[in-house]
Amino acid sequence: MSSVCEESIVYREMQLGDYDDIVRLWRLSAGVKLRGADSRDGIGKYLLRNPGMSFIAEDGVGLVGTVMGGHDGKRGYIQHLATRSDRRQSGVATRLLALCLDALAEEGILKSHIMVLAGNEDGKQFWLNRGWYERDDIEMMSFINSDDAEV
Repeated sequence: MSSVCEESIVYREMQLGDYDDIVRLWRLSAGVKLRGADSRDGIGKYLLRNPGMSFIAEDGVGLVGTVMGGHDGKRGYIQHLATRSDRRQSGVATRLLALCLDALAEEGILKSHIMVLAGNEDGKQFWLNRGWYERDDIEMMSFINSDDAEV
């Protein structure tokens, strides 16, 4: 497992042992909604299926950011990009995103998607400012084959 250090922040691959800190950050992050798939077991399965594509950022105090990435063989999917409130606008999220997209590119995945919760204007602006665009030609539809209650 490799890690990168920038200005007292260490970026490294996400591990299941980080789960409690990750969920704590997600619960404090506007624009992140947790579901049953975000259980310890669900995240463990995701990390096993998508090795080397999810990252965290830490400073001397603790966890400051997360991003999860994966793919289906042709398209990448970015999930739970979040930063601690005191680290927003500091480049942490942009660096995490770059690490994730680079990992996807190494797998030959050049097009990725992100789902932004309706009403998350800050999140939407983040993505637009980085060259992502809003789709108007598709609508998201979902099916839940089990209880997908919040974590």
